[in-house]
Amino acid sequence: MSATVARTGGISLIVMAVAAAFSYGYVHGSLVVNGDAAVTFARLQSSPSLFRAEILGWIFIMACDVVAAWALYLVLRPVHPGLSLLGAWLRLAYTAVLGVAVSSLILASLLTGGRDWVLSGFTNGQLQGEVMLALQGFEAVWSAGLILFGVHLLVIGILALQAENIPKPLGVLLLLAGFGYIALHLCSLLVPEYKGFIQLVKWIFILPMTAGELGLGIWLLFRIPAPRVHAAAAS
Repeated sequence: MSATVARTGGISLIVMAVAAAFSYGYVHGSLVVNGDAAVTFARLQSSPSLFRAEILGWIFIMACDVVAAWALYLVLRPVHPGLSLLGAWLRLAYTAVLGVAVSSLILASLLTGGRDWVLSGFTNGQLQGEVMLALQGFEAVWSAGLILFGVHLLVIGILALQAENIPKPLGVLLLLAGFGYIALHLCSLLVPEYKGFIQLVKWIFILPMTAGELGLGIWLLFRIPAPRVHAAAAS
């Protein structure tokens, strides 16, 4: 397998993590106040360029996801062609769901952008409610997509454990990250009222969820992966 493909995948995963930290960790976290529509609306109106930068960040993340799906498929195909293809399709499916979620952010941007053709007929209170609904829609749809992402990581973790030259702790981290994403976002969607329990699940899995894919990106970037399945797995 070409080292260029592996490094392209590694760069995509690492750059994606940085972009997500900016778009969600910094911009979204500083502009959106859960449970306070008035403050959130005011912040979005006062920082439209920053909010649009968040949206562009998400679009960039989706592009990186497509590249990562392609690279991981090619890198892991020698281990198991069928599973590697499944992993790629799961990541692309997650990316499509993320695209639907980001459309809610675009709607929120239009509602707070001061365009008369959008705002006509709305009272200020209605606008605030619509914006919060759009932002909650983004969170809910993205959360559903992250369940697919968790299944993708389970597949990648299985492939990593079967490959001879991928560190076994990395494969374990990817499996734990996959379980973490699935458990956390199933709970968020099905029992959102149990906030304490959801926070506990998040703290249990936060390390593998953070380190799993980022560690895979670093490994792809600095190693020339030519994964070979163990003889026992191949037989």
